Amino acid sequence: MQVARRGICWRLFLFSCLLLESSCQDFGGQTQFICTSVPKDMDICAATLQNSVPGEDLKTTVMQLRETVLQQKETIMNQKETIRELTSKLARCESQSGAEPGDARPGGRRKDAGTKNTMGDVSRGPADTLTQLSQTLQSLKQRLENLEQFSRSNNSVQANSLKDLLQSKIDDLEKQVLSRVNSIEEGKPGLRNETEQRGRVESTLTSLHQRITDLEKGQRENRPLDKFQLTFPLRTNYMYAKVKKSLPEMYALTVCMWLKSNASPGVGTPFSYAVPGQANELVLIEWGNNPMEILINDKVAKLPFLINDGKWHHICVTWTTRDGVWEAFQDGVKRGSGENLAPYHPIKPQGLLILGQEQDTLGGGFDATQAFVGDLANFHIWDRKLSVGEIYNLATCSSKAQVGNVFAWMETSLDIYGGASKWTFEACRQLN
Repeated sequence: MQVARRGICWRLFLFSCLLLESSCQDFGGQTQFICTSVPKDMDICAATLQNSVPGEDLKTTVMQLRETVLQQKETIMNQKETIRELTSKLARCESQSGAEPGDARPGGRRKDAGTKNTMGDVSRGPADTLTQLSQTLQSLKQRLENLEQFSRSNNSVQANSLKDLLQSKIDDLEKQVLSRVNSIEEGKPGLRNETEQRGRVESTLTSLHQRITDLEKGQRENRPLDKFQLTFPLRTNYMYAKVKKSLPEMYALTVCMWLKSNASPGVGTPFSYAVPGQANELVLIEWGNNPMEILINDKVAKLPFLINDGKWHHICVTWTTRDGVWEAFQDGVKRGSGENLAPYHPIKPQGLLILGQEQDTLGGGFDATQAFVGDLANFHIWDRKLSVGEIYNLATCSSKAQVGNVFAWMETSLDIYGGASKWTFEACRQLN
């Protein structure tokens, strides 16, 4: 009976050792199980009760350990399944983003939205592209009308011939644009060839620009360098003219010019002069529903001009740094005056004078909503205040009229950008 009891105790002891050892291995070997030797003649069960926890407590501990191990295994299996699902979803997302429709570039990346196209503006969607092409066509038409007027006044057979050819090309372009509009509205498969068709249209437009430029060059050869006008047919952020030299430091000034515009709302910015650290050193602007304003060192005076009627008008603004006194003249007549416009602040040198755009930074930061739309001519700047009589002579094309001693209107003094064009201009002919 004692032998049988001893055998049962040995089996129970060994079974407990195996269970505890398995549990310790499942926990990554962070714990150890220690077996204690007992004398040969000692009762194993008694030794177990003496050196370890009571039998019932040992059984309870073993069961708790097994249950903990099973829970840990189940948690690990669930986490592995979750990881597999997330990995599968990530692979599907990568495969879809790597091959977007209409994308032919390696790696599936689309072209940068800020890439410039050949027309000088920012590339956008099909609708914006068509709008831009339509505006360009209108610009070309306007230039052709000017050529037609020139040919009528000079009886030029060559001008008429080129005009007819250009008109035919523009008609073809209009048909292409109309076809593109219909394709977009009807959702035809032809949209897949958008890049190729756009390339053909822009190539044709480039050819037209070159032909018109050649014709304008022939026209320029027959006119004096100061008998010209600048035309800004569209409200863009890329059409402008840059004066080649900076203004000097000035304690007084007079700015005069001829303007023609019917743009709404506001004619835009005929000119802006920026210097390092001050983009609004000297600006003439009319935008939104605001009246025309002159800015000096970012200080503002509202001017009483009404010129957006599509007719030529002569305007002048005078200013002196002492007390910031200013005067405004339209068509030779004084329309308003004031003071305290940037008093005792001289116009700074080493800046950049731009015609047709308002500068937010030195030489850049153009905003299409503030661009000048219309015609500009005979732009002059003096470093003194002109008298009432001198301004009247300028507005009435008197032989006594002077040219600006700071900036005089000459073709060789300007660089033209973005498609703005130059045409023959005679101020006195406009008045007759």
